[in-house]
Amino acid sequence: MAKILVGFMGAGKSTVARLLDPDYIDMDEVIEKRIGMPIADFFASQGEAAFRQIESQVLEELLKSNHVVSTGGGVIVSGTNRQLLKYHPDTVYLRASFETLYERIQSDETNVRPLFVNNSKEDFKAIFNGRLDWYEEVASQIVDVDDKTPQAIVEVIK
Repeated sequence: MAKILVGFMGAGKSTVARLLDPDYIDMDEVIEKRIGMPIADFFASQGEAAFRQIESQVLEELLKSNHVVSTGGGVIVSGTNRQLLKYHPDTVYLRASFETLYERIQSDETNVRPLFVNNSKEDFKAIFNGRLDWYEEVASQIVDVDDKTPQAIVEVIK
């Protein structure tokens, strides 16, 4: 059975997933292979509804795997995805404060995140606040990640 990691961008889902399972699955990479283009390009050309439909199909498939799965930060926006995650017995929410996430994303020069660069800090915080309840709703385990190393987070999850 898959262990699914959810959380806002910058929470450390991919980093923690890699430590839990060297063969972890990055859900965004699976989606990009399926659609044949970067997610941002698909979003721009096809729209969010089309993206969320594909995302739900991929999530349903990955729930049946035996790997750790790192999801995209917006996976919980879809009601279909929330239902899938809510009834999956191993959904881990990596919870971080807004300030921690903001600092991590701002200092990450490798990953440019359109949702971050295209919004003011206030708008970005509103997006964050709008998702908090959904993350908690789907989680079977909540791990606070502020001030924890990735290895310490892995120990809590195990």
